[in-house]
Amino acid sequence: MKQRTPVTERALLQRINRHLRKQDHSLKKVRGERAWIDLGDFYLLDWQRNAIVQHHIDIEQKARELKVLAKWEVLKGGE
Repeated sequence: MKQRTPVTERALLQRINRHLRKQDHSLKKVRGERAWIDLGDFYLLDWQRNAIVQHHIDIEQKARELKVLAKWEVLKGGE
């Protein structure tokens, strides 16, 4: 069985935001129950337009899409 290296949610969020900074976007974690119902756990914010571009984002899937999470890494607690 291959060993997978765990990455914390906070570290993954920082990696994603460093990558998205070039496009004037950032990934934000939702606070509050009402916002969670509308947006899910994470949403993508466009700084220029001050608008939500995408909502209900799976952080691990987004990290793999942006290639900031290696194949041998996994979100800690997200097995």
